[in-house]
Amino acid sequence: MTNVRLSAFGIAVSLSSVAALLTGARLDAQSSPITRSVTSALKWGPCPAIFPTGCQIAVLNGDPSKPNADVFLRVPGGYTIPAHSHTSAERMVLVEGQLTVTYKGASAAALAPGVYAYGPAKLPHEAKCAGNKPCTLFIAFEGPVDATAYVGTLK
Repeated sequence: MTNVRLSAFGIAVSLSSVAALLTGARLDAQSSPITRSVTSALKWGPCPAIFPTGCQIAVLNGDPSKPNADVFLRVPGGYTIPAHSHTSAERMVLVEGQLTVTYKGASAAALAPGVYAYGPAKLPHEAKCAGNKPCTLFIAFEGPVDATAYVGTLK
C-alpha cells in the first residue's frame, strides 16, 4: 500500500511540475522561474540523426550535454519514432497529441495529453504519433540527452 501511495505522489508531483512549467508558476524558492509553452517562441532544432526528418527538439532548461536537461520533443501526426534507447532514464508527460509507446518486452502503452510515463535507462523503445495532429512530449532526462538506434525486435 505504501508503494502505491508513493507512486501516486510521485506522479502527482511530476504532473504539477510540468503544469507549473507550462503555466509559468515558480517551481522552487531557490531558482529563477523558467516558463515555456508549446506555443511560445521556442528554439526548435532537429532531433539526433538517428530519427527521420520531421522530429524536432526544444531545450526548456539545462544543457542537453549534461545531466538533468528538460526538453520538448515534437513529431508530426503519423510519425514513427524508430526503436532506440538512451543512457539515461527519462520521465515524460505527453503535452499534445496521441502517442503509442512500446518498450522492449512490454505491451504498447497509449498516451493521451497529461499522461506520465517513465522510461528506464538503456531499455529500447519506439513510438507512433497517431492521427494527423502533432505529438509533443515533455521529457526530463536524468543524464545527458542522447539516443542510440536499436536494431532488433522489441517483443
